Order: sequence, then structure tokens, then C-alpha cells
Amino acid sequence: MPNSQTIKTWLHHSIIFFWLALGAGLAALSIKVFLFPHQLIDGGIVGIALILTRIWGADYLSYFLVLLNLPFIYLALKFIRRTFVAHMLLAVLLFAGFLFLFNTIPPFDGDSLEIIVFGGAILGIGVGLIIRYGGCLDGTEILGIIINRKKGFTVGQVVLVINIFIFAAYGWIFEDWHIALKSLMTYIVAVKMIDMVIVGLDELKSVLIISSRPKELAEAITQELGLGLTIMHGKGGFSGDAREILFVIVERLDLSDLKELILKKDPTAFMAIENLHEVVYGKQPTASNKRKGRKLFKAVSH
Repeated sequence: MPNSQTIKTWLHHSIIFFWLALGAGLAALSIKVFLFPHQLIDGGIVGIALILTRIWGADYLSYFLVLLNLPFIYLALKFIRRTFVAHMLLAVLLFAGFLFLFNTIPPFDGDSLEIIVFGGAILGIGVGLIIRYGGCLDGTEILGIIINRKKGFTVGQVVLVINIFIFAAYGWIFEDWHIALKSLMTYIVAVKMIDMVIVGLDELKSVLIISSRPKELAEAITQELGLGLTIMHGKGGFSGDAREILFVIVERLDLSDLKELILKKDPTAFMAIENLHEVVYGKQPTASNKRKGRKLFKAVSH
């Protein structure tokens, strides 16, 4: 009989497969029902595949998608980890398969705003699920990762520039800038939904606090707000004095209470606040963090 570790491994892979399949199905549904029937495209490789499909015929969409992604799958195999390549290949094949299966589904008949919002939202949820569980549909993101390592440009900058050229080329090829702009609007909706799926609805902030009263602040934060924190030992760059720095993870809704409490206890305190996309922990939060810590220290992203 298989041991418990083997069962956990298979269960883990089964869960990943389920979410990748669900994401690929939703993305394919959006393409077949909302975007392609109304001559809209997505960004990246999917967008290029849709442009070629409009030229050569709807039956070739799945083939174009797989063929165009093959070079990027090879680049991912060469420059990125193999588990990512496996998830990406699985997601692309599932996406192509669902596109083929959904050929008989009738298109959504609505006005432009409904098509853009619902089509972009469903596409964004699907792609977001794929990214959250370690996959990818767009080979341009692979190119962005490689350029980021070689030249220093961010992945977002590279993908944005590529997509600007794709949408511009679409408007120029078919001499219709309205469909290009509508496609861009759909892409923006999809990107926002991708962010929501990956990051989640709970917005987390990380706060670094430098104060002359660190022990008093630490006690107030844990006792009055029920938040966990970490005390780090630092040194003043100008004065050279040793000091304790407090590190706190807090939800957006509790941030104002945290700032008010800190400034009440120490009006001269310094705070550096940043957006936080993911928190991963190995053990359950301590009892002092019981009230709110369970929400703060959960895994939020992929």
C-alpha cells in the first residue's frame, strides 16, 4: 500500500491539476464565447494566435496557440525551473483542448460593455488561477523573465511593451482601431482580475517601525490590536546607536488603527509601509496572535 507521503504527493498534484484545468476552461470559455466572436483579442501569445486565427480561420486557434508557445516552453526549460515548465505545458494543452471542445457553444450576444467586462473578468479569473498554481499561458512572460535577468527591465515592463505592439498591429492589419481599443480595454479588465485572484481580496501591508520606545510599542501592538510582530536589531546609520526595529504584518483595514496607536504612544516614531503580496508560514500562529493572526499569516498568493 502507498505510504502517507505518496498519498499527500498525489493529492497535491491532483489539486494543482484541478485548478489548472478550471483556469484553462474559464480562459477558453471567455475566448470562445466573448472575445473571438466579437473580434476581440487578448495580449501576448494568445493575442497573436487570435490575430492569425482571424486571418486563417477559427479551426486553427488551438494549433496556433500550441505552436507559438513551443519556443517559450523551450526557453523556460532552459532558464527556469522544470516544475514551471511542466505546469505551463499542461496549462497550454488543457487550454487548447478546451478551445476545441467549446466550438459548439454559441457566442454571447450583448453590447460592447457587457462583452468587455464579463469577457475580460472570466479570462482574468482563468489566467489568474493558472498563474496562482504555478502555470502560465503567455510565453511573453517567459521572455520578460529572461530579459529581466539579462537587462534589468521588469517583467511587467517587457510584457506591456510587447502587448502595445500586438494591439497596435491588430488595429493596423485590419484597419480598425475600434477593435484594438476594445481589446485593450478587455485586457485591462483581465489584468485587474488576475491581480485579484493571485493576491486575494485581503490586502496586506508590511510595516517597519523605528521608535525610541520599542518595548512599549511592541506590548501595545500585541495586547491592544492582537497583532504579531518581529523585533529586529539594527543600528543607526548616522548616529551608530543600536536600536530595535519592529516588523508588523497587518491587513489594510487595520492599518489606520496601527498608525494611530503608534503615533499615540510615540509621536516621533518612523514608519515605512509597503504592499505585501504573499505571506507563507510553517507553523500555526502563537496564542497572542490568535484573534487576527490566522488571517494575516495565511498564504495569500500562488
